[in-house]
Amino acid sequence: MVGAVVAVELVRRVLKSRLVGDRWSLAGPVVRRCTWPGFASAVLAAANAVYTPDMTGPRADGVLRHGFTLLLILCVTWLVIQAAYAVTDVVLDHLTKVEGDANRRARRIRTQITLVRRISAAVVVVVALGAMLFTFPEVRALGAGLLASAGIAGVVAGIAAQSTLGNMVAGLQLAFSDAIRLDDVVVVENEWGRIEELTLTYVSLRLWDERRLILPVSYFTTNPFENWTRHESRILGSVYLRVDWAVPIEEMRAELYRVLRDNPLWDQKDWTLQVTDITPGGLVELRALMSAADSASAWDLRCDVREHLVTFVREKYPETIPRLRVESLDRS
Repeated sequence: MVGAVVAVELVRRVLKSRLVGDRWSLAGPVVRRCTWPGFASAVLAAANAVYTPDMTGPRADGVLRHGFTLLLILCVTWLVIQAAYAVTDVVLDHLTKVEGDANRRARRIRTQITLVRRISAAVVVVVALGAMLFTFPEVRALGAGLLASAGIAGVVAGIAAQSTLGNMVAGLQLAFSDAIRLDDVVVVENEWGRIEELTLTYVSLRLWDERRLILPVSYFTTNPFENWTRHESRILGSVYLRVDWAVPIEEMRAELYRVLRDNPLWDQKDWTLQVTDITPGGLVELRALMSAADSASAWDLRCDVREHLVTFVREKYPETIPRLRVESLDRS
């Protein structure tokens, strides 16, 4: 057992030494996730290998061997799951650093890998539990009866877990249909936020004010929602101003371009200023459109432009500030 612990520690030290200079990207996740499962599995495997009935006597032999087997299955399952997570961590860390046009595809792959590894972990746990149960002779004797009633039990379990199974299927559907991905910007229930976590049963939405909106996965397959980064993160923002008819449109348009040109949030692509409506109160409605690289930049850019245009109208053309006209008829 001491030799097994020493062997695992040597492997851990070798892997840790490979972290210097990032010579092996897999070394870090393996050391971080597999150290304690490796120690536990090595100790139990060594103990099971060297154990003999002479150490405890025939009465305790069966109990100890059975206990060693159960613990070994448990630890090996733990090690397999952590090793799988370590391998996928390398891929996920690499995909997190992808920027630009490839970011959308990287987020889709991250979403799919995250769900697939959770499903794989659940399958491994179920198989391990089955293996542990079948180490009991009584369970093996009941195997035929359980198989005979599996159809009825499956129907009952399916009816009882209908909503849960529906959410799991919806989670797979979302992940592989590319409807939403991790870090997508969405508007749900009039709330703006980013997809922070996508599981088989729920979606965690991080709202703009750092609140978390938790929704079942089936919500996104049965209700409409806005996805602002479905194809790309670039977005158009708008600013509305309602001013008097005396406002100089061309000078407002020139001022808009000047403030956009000097603002680093503008992506140097789309902009325009148009007269979009005449309000019932007799005001002219101006709409300024501008593009930004993402929704967060678009929001800040809209606020900057709105503040600047309001200041520009107030200081340069105060006579165009909205006012209510009243016509008085002298009947005297």
